[in-house]
Amino acid sequence: MRSAIVFILGIVAGLLVLPAIAYAYFAFGRPPVAVADDAFPFEKQIVRVPLHARMEAEMPKQPAIPASDENLVAGATIYREQCASCHGLKEHPSSFGASMYPRAPQLWEKHKNGVVGVSDDEPGMTYWRAKNGIRLTGMPSYQKLLSDTQLWQVSLLLSKADKPLPAAAEEAVSKPIGK
Repeated sequence: MRSAIVFILGIVAGLLVLPAIAYAYFAFGRPPVAVADDAFPFEKQIVRVPLHARMEAEMPKQPAIPASDENLVAGATIYREQCASCHGLKEHPSSFGASMYPRAPQLWEKHKNGVVGVSDDEPGMTYWRAKNGIRLTGMPSYQKLLSDTQLWQVSLLLSKADKPLPAAAEEAVSKPIGK
């Protein structure tokens, strides 16, 4: 009987001590909170799984508008005004986005696998990201800033980042800011 009580007290003490240690680490330790800090162990994996699961569950499966020249040009204008400061333009990567944590992806550059930006993602996935934002990354939610049509225009534009664009869209995503 006595060993059972000691065992139960050990479990209770463990349940109290572990949260106290975790609290002390966050309150008095040096958890990585600055952009220049190294990431927590497994931070990317811990965040990536629920993020992708939620996007897959909630993203629209079909665009609400066609990928017409008119919509691509409108998307390029919106992208230039709202997105380029972090995500860059063609041949003009963003120095601002490179200093963020996590680093803002440059959406007109080829990745290691040869894919340009998010052109390999479904437009609905890009739409979900732009509409909802992604916590703790610097990616804001645009659902109160842009209409659904505007969100789709940008999403469709980015889905075509690896293909020829209408001339006006190409100019908007290629010309350096301020020119």
